Amino acid sequence: MPNPENLKMPQKGEVRNPDGRPKGSRNRSTIVREWLDVIRKAENPFNKEKVEMTVADQLVLAQISKGLKGDTQAFNTLMDSGFGKLKETVENQVEIKRTKIQWGDKEIEI
Repeated sequence: MPNPENLKMPQKGEVRNPDGRPKGSRNRSTIVREWLDVIRKAENPFNKEKVEMTVADQLVLAQISKGLKGDTQAFNTLMDSGFGKLKETVENQVEIKRTKIQWGDKEIEI
């Protein structure tokens, strides 16, 4: 049985979880996106030139390099990311046969 005290709406200004996450703190996904957008100088693995690119670009190039070396998991990750995951479809066919039965003095179809 739920505690009726927990079912009441909080009053204006009332804090129900005073030890909760502080205001202004960032989500993990926000922090990751910020770090992936950092620009730094790195070597392009294909033409060996030093260029400025984001960390996200460097990680994608690393996956491509691994895929070119035969890493099938890296290839699958790139394909899923670029073209979406393949969806497996299953077809089911059900054949329903109707039959008649005697129910008392009535005949019914099921």
